Amino acid sequence: MTKIFLIVIASTLLFACGKNPETTSVDCSGPMKSFANNVQPVIQSSCATGSNCHGTGSANGPGSLLNYTQLFNARSDIRSAVLSGHMPPNGTLSATEKSAIICWIDNGALNN
Repeated sequence: MTKIFLIVIASTLLFACGKNPETTSVDCSGPMKSFANNVQPVIQSSCATGSNCHGTGSANGPGSLLNYTQLFNARSDIRSAVLSGHMPPNGTLSATEKSAIICWIDNGALNN
């Protein structure tokens, strides 16, 4: 009985110390988001920051996110990770940054 209790306590502490996911909705009204103007700058500053994240040589998740094709191919994973709040792991995106990424993907992830 004591072992089960300790396992439950340890599991609870591990999950409590993790990043709490956010499941907020995103408002995509307003101007259409642009890959070049709205999405790529956020990805470059918050995601493609090195091989430990999604920079050159990364094997994390969808791998490197350095150009339109890589982001387009990973759009489903990116959408899920951003919307849930799991990414970036060492910080948070602003509501504007989240909106730019999610709305760009939801509107077809155009190379614009």
